Amino acid sequence: MDRLRKRRDFLAAAKAARAGVPAFLLQARDRGDAGEVRVGFTVTKKTGGSVVRNRIRRRLREVVRQVMPGRARPGFDYVLVARAEALRAPFADLVGDLERAVGRVNAPGKPKSRPKLSAIPRPESPGADAAADGGHSQ
Repeated sequence: MDRLRKRRDFLAAAKAARAGVPAFLLQARDRGDAGEVRVGFTVTKKTGGSVVRNRIRRRLREVVRQVMPGRARPGFDYVLVARAEALRAPFADLVGDLERAVGRVNAPGKPKSRPKLSAIPRPESPGADAAADGGHSQ
């Protein structure tokens, strides 16, 4: 299992399938080849200082080492975006969460990606009619 290192690979995974669990968000992208599975980790400063971030990263790396060899699909990139819960959760819960998340992103029906903002219908505000006629209502 190889690591993701380039920003463009992380950005490509962010646009692909995703599955959220309490401790992290799993993003998975099919590269379209049969190459080795690659895994990346994102642990932001929002989760804590450098000691906390490194501890979370170490925990997630070990979970990936245990779960991914039997479940990851060749030619896929996986990114785990950590949440603060990844530090507090029991290790067994992290393993179960990753197993479920990998199962969801690898499912034939594909999990739903986040819709584009332009595709989301917006409700009309109560004053929309008044603004349309220049503020003059009869």
